[in-house]
Amino acid sequence: MQVILLTQSGMVQTGDIARNFSLKDQNDKTFDLYEQAGKRILLSFHPLAWTEYCAAQMKSLEENRDVLLANNCVPVGISVDSVPCKKEWAKSLSIKHTPLLCDFWLHGAIAMKYGLFRDENGFSERVNVIVDEKQKVIFVKIYPLHSVPDIKEIIAFIDKG
Repeated sequence: MQVILLTQSGMVQTGDIARNFSLKDQNDKTFDLYEQAGKRILLSFHPLAWTEYCAAQMKSLEENRDVLLANNCVPVGISVDSVPCKKEWAKSLSIKHTPLLCDFWLHGAIAMKYGLFRDENGFSERVNVIVDEKQKVIFVKIYPLHSVPDIKEIIAFIDKG
């Protein structure tokens, strides 16, 4: 499964062209990147479900979903967790609308294709990637593992473009 054309450094960068991928969400519904053509997509990678910082990151997507959608941007979370895990986690966080995508099998394949997989830990970096309406990567930012990405930064970026 090829996801994105990578630069020589291996990590996805602005200007790269996103390739299609399909992942199941917490409701076992398939999310396909190319089916979102004409919209911007916020791919919000987080290391693991059931952790404090990841919970806050995903709750911020849910709480700001309407603002993002009003700016033609679909937010999704992505981690290496399974569908049953994500389903229970979403319930515990009261996440009803934001897709929490499961990069479970092959374990971390999408994170690896983006060059964001932490081999030493078995999960992805904490990263926000924005793909534009034409499948071009327009934003990439890695955050410290023990932090919550600033959703206001993302909203400000989306508002500019």
